[in-house]
Amino acid sequence: MKRLAAVVAFAGLCAQLFGVAHLAQVRHATCDEHGELVELGDQPAATPAPPQQSARIDGAAAGEGAHGHDHCVAAAQRHQRVLRGDDANPTLAARRTAVKSGFARDLTPTRAGRLVQRVLELETYRTLALLGLPEARRIGPELAALEGELNTITQALGTAQATQESHALLDRLTALAARLEAQTASTSFRFGATRAYHGLVNARITAIGERRESEHVTVSAFLSRRFGPAMDTCLAVEARQGRLAAQLARAADLLRTRIQFELEQQNRALLQSMNRRAQLQLRLQETVEGLSVAAISYYVVGLVGYLAKAAKEAGLLPRWLTPDILMGLSVPAVIVGIWLILRRARASWARLRREGEREP
Repeated sequence: MKRLAAVVAFAGLCAQLFGVAHLAQVRHATCDEHGELVELGDQPAATPAPPQQSARIDGAAAGEGAHGHDHCVAAAQRHQRVLRGDDANPTLAARRTAVKSGFARDLTPTRAGRLVQRVLELETYRTLALLGLPEARRIGPELAALEGELNTITQALGTAQATQESHALLDRLTALAARLEAQTASTSFRFGATRAYHGLVNARITAIGERRESEHVTVSAFLSRRFGPAMDTCLAVEARQGRLAAQLARAADLLRTRIQFELEQQNRALLQSMNRRAQLQLRLQETVEGLSVAAISYYVVGLVGYLAKAAKEAGLLPRWLTPDILMGLSVPAVIVGIWLILRRARASWARLRREGEREP
């Protein structure tokens, strides 16, 4: 198609060049009677035109025999046939019938002006709507690259084992989402304008209210074939951006959930280890408490011995009751008393700890 268009354009250019060359080499003049452009090559030399009227032919001075008026008469007859409608060309007749039955029917000057305005607005909005097509074509390869990288990250997500690998994948997903957001921010305005102008084009087509006439193609049918695919491309690229953003969000949420689950597992293992340490400390504390009863009893019995000695010297004790006997007799009572005191204190601490655990 491009080659055919180039050949047609070259042929048209050549025809224009030949016409310009013909006008430059052959003298022409305008017939005063019929208004047609005729050649002066065959005009008799005895009747030259005056210098100030060299570009026109005076019918009264030169007469009809100067150039025969054959070309003028033929052209006039063709014009009259076209105006009367008895042209033998069926295509021209069909077009003339379509024009008479279409635009020319009941078309007042006001309606004609309104129709022209809507057609101009239709073309303007169509051109503005097509500004989004280059953007859609430009970001298409970038979207394909982003989708491929997302697919790679998603596949690696299923095989990642360590937490460090999950963090690395999350960093890649974050960078990918940032690139997509930057791309969306740079194209959202243009795609939004494309949607708006597309709606205006459809509104103008509806306002025109065209009807199909014979085999002629309507404006809406033409735009549906030439303009519709471009709009579908822009909308598809915009929807593709939205789907990719949603996929990135789901993959990031899945990866964050996995990392959070791994962290919870680590915290659970840490709490279990702390619980085991607390139990060991409790057992060690109970052992130390048993030893502390003996140690405290030893010091208390020593104090009782000092008191017994002082009482013996003061004559407060009988002769048969020595300080050593008194110390020996006080040992069981001291041990039982210390043990009861520590047990009561431990029970109070346990009650306070339970009350603290029940509080929110």
